[in-house]
Amino acid sequence: MPDLILKKVTSILLPVIQVYGIYIILHGHLSPGGGFAGGMILGISMVLYMLVFGLDSCLRKVPHRMSSFLESAGTLWYGAVGLVGILRGTSFLMNRGAGIPLGTPGELFSSGLILIITIGVGIKVAATMLSLFYTLVEED
Repeated sequence: MPDLILKKVTSILLPVIQVYGIYIILHGHLSPGGGFAGGMILGISMVLYMLVFGLDSCLRKVPHRMSSFLESAGTLWYGAVGLVGILRGTSFLMNRGAGIPLGTPGELFSSGLILIITIGVGIKVAATMLSLFYTLVEED
């Protein structure tokens, strides 16, 4: 019986936790938070899913190979966005100096490339958390 309650509560809270993690990632350039904090929330939500529903169920949702791919993709995303400044003749990760429009302060798209970089960091951190936990659980 306790498993039923735990599974029901987790299935209700999990989407809320994940939406909150995505919110933190998308608004990290406007308020405290960002890619690391939001990625941790997303990664820990999948760890919660694994702890409640089991490793096999979690591997069906996000296979270990996919989490490893997302780790690499997040890092490559960060590097590729950083190269925009170099390709525009300035330094790595340059934003305003590279001629990227910054938008109106306080709006969602008001930081040039910082939002795009934060999304890459969030993907990397979430996938790393999940991959680390997969590795720890599979060792037993």
